[in-house]
Amino acid sequence: MQCYKNAKPTEQIHVLDRAFHYGDGCFSTARFRQNQIELFDRHLARLQYANRQLSLNANLELITETLTILKQAHGELNGTLKIVLSRGVGQRGYSLPDHPADVWVFFYPQVQAALDTAYHYDIIQSGILAQAIGLSMPNLVGLKSLNRLEQVLLKQEADQKGWTEALVTDVQGSVVEGVSSNCFIRINNTWITPQLGYNGVHGVMRAEILSRMQQQNLHCEQRDVHVSEIAQIQSLFFCNALTPMKIVSHLGQQVLDVQPCVELFKQLQLNQIHSYV
Repeated sequence: MQCYKNAKPTEQIHVLDRAFHYGDGCFSTARFRQNQIELFDRHLARLQYANRQLSLNANLELITETLTILKQAHGELNGTLKIVLSRGVGQRGYSLPDHPADVWVFFYPQVQAALDTAYHYDIIQSGILAQAIGLSMPNLVGLKSLNRLEQVLLKQEADQKGWTEALVTDVQGSVVEGVSSNCFIRINNTWITPQLGYNGVHGVMRAEILSRMQQQNLHCEQRDVHVSEIAQIQSLFFCNALTPMKIVSHLGQQVLDVQPCVELFKQLQLNQIHSYV
């Protein structure tokens, strides 16, 4: 792993950094493949939105500057990239410091031989987690903030049950997403993705899939899905920036139809994800 802070290599973080004290910041995780970042425009748009919503005032040009340094130092890059915006060093208390947020870039290299030339879908067994997530402050809805304690506890429960991914509901009884993914659900032969009006993360792969469905005139509802509808689910898949489709064959005791997901994967050509230098 290699780490850069404001386009300079570092292995240290200040003890007064607000990311550590308050989780004060946001992040996005992307795939680096053959020197290109997949869905980079969507990752950047998400960071720009969070930058405004959280009043971080970070200089996002430092991301491109860091990537240039990485490429010059290592040639072709393959692996995972995590971009973190942290409010930075501040005094005790919640008042904001008067300086731009720091831009951290973490690069986790992976040898090219371990990377496929195209994406594939996975078929998994899953279930519904007992723990429910709360509702977010309106300004925070959809943001991938550094406050991920809910996901930490949810992942613990999923691991204990042997699920790589699981369906998450909220305290109002609505289906929201997976632990680290968004979800698409098929009910009455119609695709649905939760609208995420009160919580959840507005994922870049979710946005890409919705865009591709719209381009091909494939209908997908964005609406609240109540837990009472779970028994009606015909098909289900999870998606995130690193995995375009994890198809669920069994949701608890329910046997789901994987074929509509496979057909959608092929129709949307999710084996190929757009990349940008």
